[in-house]
This record gives sequence, C-alpha cells and structure tokens, in this order.
Amino acid sequence: MEQLVWSVDDRKYQEKNEKSLILEGWAFQRDSQPLRFLLTDPAGEQLPMEEPVRFARPDVEAGYPEISGTKQCGFTIRIPNAEALVKKHEKLRLVVTDGKEKAILWETDPQQLYDFCKDQMMEVHIDRQEVLYRTMIAAEGWVLCQKGTDRILLQDGKGNPVPLKLSRGRRPDVVESLALGTEYKEKELGFQISGKLADVAGDRLVLVFIGNTGREEIRKQVEIDLKKLQAENSPAGRRKKVLAWENRKENLECLRKKGIRGFLKYVDAKAGIVTGDYEQWLMRHKAGRKELMAQRKTHFPYEPKISIVIPLYNTPLPYLKEAVDSIVKQTYKNWQLCLADGSTGDELTSYIHKHYGRDPRICYKKLEKNGGISENTNAAVKMAKGDYILLADHDDVVAPDALFHIVKAINESIQKGDRPADALYTDEDKISMDGAHYFEPNFKPDYNLFRLRENNYICHIFVVKKELLKQVGLFSSDYDGAQDYDLILRCCEKAENIVHIPRVLYHWRCHMESTAADPASKAYAYEAGKRALEAHYKRMGIQAEVEMTKRPGWYRSQVKIKGQPLISIIIPNKDHVKDLELCLSSIDKKSTYRNFEVLVVENNSNHPETFEYYEKMTRKYSFVRLLTWKEGFNFSAINNFAAALANGEYFLFLNNDVEVLTPNWIQEMLMLCQQKDVGAAGAKLFYPDDTIQHAGVVIGLGGIAGHIFCRASGSADGYMGRLVSVQEYSAVTAACMLVKKEDFLLVDGFDPEFVVAFNDIDFCMKLGQHKKKVVFTPYAQLYHYESKSRGMEDTPEKQLRFKKETLLFEKKWEKELAKGDPYYSPNLSVTEGDCSLREV
Repeated sequence: MEQLVWSVDDRKYQEKNEKSLILEGWAFQRDSQPLRFLLTDPAGEQLPMEEPVRFARPDVEAGYPEISGTKQCGFTIRIPNAEALVKKHEKLRLVVTDGKEKAILWETDPQQLYDFCKDQMMEVHIDRQEVLYRTMIAAEGWVLCQKGTDRILLQDGKGNPVPLKLSRGRRPDVVESLALGTEYKEKELGFQISGKLADVAGDRLVLVFIGNTGREEIRKQVEIDLKKLQAENSPAGRRKKVLAWENRKENLECLRKKGIRGFLKYVDAKAGIVTGDYEQWLMRHKAGRKELMAQRKTHFPYEPKISIVIPLYNTPLPYLKEAVDSIVKQTYKNWQLCLADGSTGDELTSYIHKHYGRDPRICYKKLEKNGGISENTNAAVKMAKGDYILLADHDDVVAPDALFHIVKAINESIQKGDRPADALYTDEDKISMDGAHYFEPNFKPDYNLFRLRENNYICHIFVVKKELLKQVGLFSSDYDGAQDYDLILRCCEKAENIVHIPRVLYHWRCHMESTAADPASKAYAYEAGKRALEAHYKRMGIQAEVEMTKRPGWYRSQVKIKGQPLISIIIPNKDHVKDLELCLSSIDKKSTYRNFEVLVVENNSNHPETFEYYEKMTRKYSFVRLLTWKEGFNFSAINNFAAALANGEYFLFLNNDVEVLTPNWIQEMLMLCQQKDVGAAGAKLFYPDDTIQHAGVVIGLGGIAGHIFCRASGSADGYMGRLVSVQEYSAVTAACMLVKKEDFLLVDGFDPEFVVAFNDIDFCMKLGQHKKKVVFTPYAQLYHYESKSRGMEDTPEKQLRFKKETLLFEKKWEKELAKGDPYYSPNLSVTEGDCSLREV
C-alpha cells in the first residue's frame, strides 16, 4: 500500500499577488511521518520556494480514520512569478516526500501554465438561474477580471443579440469571500439578467463574458438550457426535487405524521408552489373600487405629509413604472415622492422627466456617483419635506390604500390619548417578477422586540416620524445590505409608540435581484445584520454575543447572565413517583446551571410508595426540599404556598411530568428573564413522539387560549419561523415557566380562583397589565408527558369547574379577548393553531 495519500483540490492564479500560482489540497503519510514539499526543475534540482501553510482538514480526517487527530494535513502553497519561473526552467514539478517515497502533486510546462493563467485571469460564477411563471428568465452572478475590464453580451444559440435587461452592481460578499483588495469594493462585479422568455429565440441563452487584460482579449461563455430550466422550475420539476431520494427520511416522517393530504401540502410548500389560496383570500380582503373611492373623499383631523423615499439604481423601467404609479394612485394625497438616482446611465432621468415631470409631488435627483444603498437613500431622505418618512424599494409595489391606513392609524393613536405614532409598520407579501401573482404573506405581530432581535420581521412598510429620524441619524453605509435593519433597530430603541397595521399594504417583488427571491444569495447582508444587532445590544447596555443561524438573515443572541442567582424550582406532585423521579434525575444529570433548589410540593397523595419515595428522594438529591400542602388541590394556591417558602431570586414553575432535554435550559430562560421589563420566560415542550406540545400561547385561539402549532413536527420552523424564534407572547405555559420573584409578588402570584385551568394564562396576562413581557425561547427544550398527574376533565364535577373557570376568565379579560392577541395577526385562524388564513 502506498504510504503517501494526497489531493490537490484547487489551483488559482492571482495576477496582483506577485503573479502567483496558488495550490490548495491535503497530504499525509499513513505512518504519520513528517512530509516535505519540494519545487524541482526537469533535472530534479530543488528550487527555492515559500514554506507551505499547513492547517487542519476535518473533512479529510472523516474519510481516513487512520489519521484522526492529525492537525495539519491541509496545505496552501504559493509560487510567486510562476510563469517566468517555468519559462526559465522549461518545466516545473511540485513534489511531496516523506524521505523515502515521492509523489508529484503538480507539473507544468510554459504553454500549459500560460493557458491556465489566461483562463484564470477572468473568473465567472453563476449564482442562480430561474424561469419564473413560465414567462420570465432571470439569472445573477459575478465576473472578476483580474486585470483590465470586462463586458457581457447576451445572445441566443445562433449568436444573435437578445433584448434582455442587464444590470451591474457591487458584490461585497465576493470581495470578502475571495479576500480581494479594497480597490474591488467599489467595482461592479455582480450582474443581473432579466426579461421575457419570448425575447430569446430557440432553447438556449448564451452569456458571453469578454475580458481585456491589456495584452489580449479573454472570452468565456455560459450556456443556459432554457428548456431544461423550464422543466426544473415547473411545479412538477420542483416537486420532483422535494421527492428526491436524498430527502426520503424527512418525507417518510412527514407522511407518517400528517397523512397523505398533509404530506401533499408539505411537498407543495417545500417546492414553493403557489396554490392560489392566498391570492383568492387577498382578492376578497383588499380594498375594492367603492372603498377606494370613499377613502379619496375622507378627511382626517390630522393630515401629515408622508415623504416616500426611494433610492434608484439601474432600475428596470417596467419595475420603476409600477413602483411610481403605485404611489401616484394613493387614495391619500398629501404625499411627496423623493427619488435619488445613483444609476450609471441617464435612462431613468429621461423616463422620470418625461412621464412624471409635471407632478410637483415627485422630486427627482440624479446623483453624481453611486454611493451605495445607504448613501443613496440618505440623499432621498434629505429631499424629504414631510412629517413622516416612508421607506420603499425601487422595484416594489405599494397598495393604493397604504397611505390612507397609515394616516388613519396615526389619527387613531391621537384619539386614544396616546402619543402620536413615532413609527408604524404594515404587513406585506411577495409579488412575482411579472406582477401577476401574490404569495407568501407575512402577517406580523404587534411590536415584538425579542422577535425583532431574531431577524428584521418589520421590513416593509416602515414609516418613521421625521423628528425621530433626525434624533437617531440617517442610514449608515457600515451596514450596507442590512441598512434597514440597523435603522429600524435604532428607531425602535427611541420610539415611545410603535404601531402595527395588520393589513397587506406592500408587495415585495420576488426576482433575482431581490433578497425576496433567495435570502441565501446575500450572505454579506446577513453579516451586516449581525453587526447591526451587536451594535443595538451595545447601545442598550446589554452584553450579548450574536450568532448567525442556518436560516439566512436570522440570528441567535447569547446574552451574558449577571451573576449566579438562585433559582427555586417548584414542582407540585401527587403520587406518580416514576414521573417525578424522571423529572428530578433529568434536572440533576443534564442541567449545567447548578445554583438551584427544588421544592417538591406534596399534595394529597394516596399511595404509601409515594411517601417511601420522598424519603429516598431527599437523601438522593441534596438540592430537594419537600413541602406539604394539606388542603384540596388548587394549582394556583399550591404554587403560591411554595413561592412564599422559596429562597430564590427567580421561581421556575415546573410540572412533575417533564423531562429536561437541553443542558442549558435554565440559562436560556434566565438570560431572557433577567432583562429589563421581562416578567416571565417559557420553554419549548415536546410530546414523547417529538411533536410540539408548547411553543407559546395565543389568546383567543380555540376560544379562550391555545397552544400554537400544537402537534406540529418538532423539526418544523413554523409560520415565519415562530417555532424557532425567541419572541414575546401573551402567555406561556407554567409547565415550565421562569419568573422573577419581584414580578411574581408584583402581580400577587397566581389567582386561586383558577383552580386548574387558565391560571398560568391569567398570571401572564397580569404581567402584561404591568407592562412586563412574557418571552418564549425555542432553545430551552423539555419533554412534557401532558397532565398525567391530574388526568382529563372526565367527570361532571371537573367539567362544571372547568366551565366556571372559563366564564371567570372571559369576564376578567373580556376586553383583551375582544381586542385579540397583539402577538398574533387578526388575519390568521383562531380555530386552527397552524397560522392558516382567517376570514375576517
């Protein structure tokens, strides 16, 4: 067996890096002998070379168990002035040796190296190519010419030019990933192509990339097979991808849990197929002609001027027309449109002046240079004369009644006696590239700070009072790509009244040039978002580390816990010693946070073995205290009794039928509960079959209150990421709920009138009355074996008590039930817990 094992994974030529040839790969000797890398001429004479950079390659180690633990099998070798070196010596070889055996990693002659270097002088990469709605072709990517300039031609299969839209743009993600110099930051490496399929003759679109190195011209071409692409992007093609063999385990699990109908819905959702349900819903719920006419005649006591600011950059004219026309058609007329144009040509200038030049409300400025998205938007903001600033993109569509509902909401906030809205946001959906289809509505909660720290759920439309914008400052180019997120965070930090309008008033165009189409294509933007969130925490005086998650543009925050406060875990128990032992042992074995005490509250057990277990329990677990409740069962009274005897700064109310899954479960809740204005934190609970038991409580769901996504797959993300996001809810279950002692006392604990049902919901509602937040975290996870210790409501007495407690809750929280849950959209179902559409 050969002792030397190696691979050259990549070769690159870098003109500006001393005309260097770069080789990357890995090599090792099976007996772990040290290796040497040698550069030799045809006679075998050794030539001077730089010392290779060695590093770990876990991927290689995984395939070769015999080298497990080897730290430096990877290598990067740089050969400066490689072309001149080859010409001088006629041939070069790169050899690796262990002293006995040799292997040739690479060899070349002058012509081979010249051809390779020429090819490397221009690098082309296609990020995505797609046919949308069978009528539109779109593609995006980047091209890097190391020396000189490049241009792109669009042709059909016979070499004839095709009239598709080609635009160029900066790609900071490419500059960062390739570690290019600062001179590339302003270069327009990126390209976007869009247009009608009918404009391309035949089945092939050819992209011809032409680079000029100063010495000669380089040509590369990429062919797009339109027929194949159409098949892949058809509903059948997308379903085929979802049903691929490599997805069989996930598909079979879904089929088993959801049945054939549920599975078919899952396949279509995964394939991104619009079923038409939402479009039909939208047609029924959007403003009709008569309603729009009535709005035009409506006058408000306060009619502020709304300045819509839109930065332009090489905007396709059809998109620009739709965007501007959607403003002109607004039923509320006191507006100003501010357009700042950083485009490379004058096409937009001519178009705006020709079609909109007579409307004094439309202000247009051609910028001297493209300053990037933030600077261009700032230029538009500086033109604004309005009382409020509305942010919009250059290719999206605003609903005709958007400004009407925004001004209506501002007036309503004044009529309530509140401070006039400092900031407002609306719901949104996506519109297809050709403007023919609407899909993926984002029905948002009312202002939800912790949800905003997960990702920019506010997005569009965002409106801010001009005074507040002056206070927090304009857009910062430090966060280009996530500049809206940064600004929204800064505005929300200072705003005293943030209003959510639960209507779809913005249509985000889903095309290849937009993050609406593919969030993963904008990696640099999400890194900027991470930095924006870190800056937010710094301004708020919160020590936190921010991580990016597998969902593009979503973040996870690790907030530093202050000190090591004592946590009092309170567990009521009646018999069911096996459940209690499983609960206690999981706390003991899995919990990494150790400063806690456990108060087991014995209440009315009947079995002698229960009391025998208690004696063993207190000997086995030094952190356990046994308390005895001598009256009849009352969940509220029992927990209040234990809380009065607890020593902790925090109370963790826990069912006896749960099992800890995540070792950091206490820290995950504590890092939330310790924050200002947070009264309680709740966990993510699973049934034993790994479906969801609890991921937050929605008031009004199922009548009084219900668990959202109950029985959904434990691996699901949920609607708009609800199952995987830290966020505020009106309530969480006390099966696992962490509460500050001071806040528990503030609301007088649990209400004993709620003996069994709704006591935790009522408690959370009382926290809300005192402006205390209730936060759910998906990162604290436990199994919940669902009320084993109390049983079902299966006797006349129990059913009567339940009815009594239902009526009590309805009376006590009548206004809140009528108003609806602020953290759940009125556009979503209150009969189903799956966030399906609701008819209103």
